[in-house]
Amino acid sequence: MASSEALLRLTVAALMYATGESQADLGRGLGLSQGQVSRKQSGGNGGSSWTLADLDRLSAHYGIPVSDLFCGVDHAVKCLPVRRRADTIGGLQTTITVDTSAG
Repeated sequence: MASSEALLRLTVAALMYATGESQADLGRGLGLSQGQVSRKQSGGNGGSSWTLADLDRLSAHYGIPVSDLFCGVDHAVKCLPVRRRADTIGGLQTTITVDTSAG
């Protein structure tokens, strides 16, 4: 069984993919730098962890409750509001505008 931290990193990666966001996009939405997002997504070996405050910001950014961030990757992506999903054209994702007012 994966640790809670590993599950959260997988969930964040899946949400980034589903919204078409880069680490820089997510960082802007959360008030973090791309490097900070990268370190949080890398975890151990010199990485840093997502904090409880980060969970609140991730929840607001993606428009899903904090608890849904820990119910599994598929569940979190299914909970993502339609307005936050990237458009899919021919199977390829396109970038969406990041709403930075939440957070």
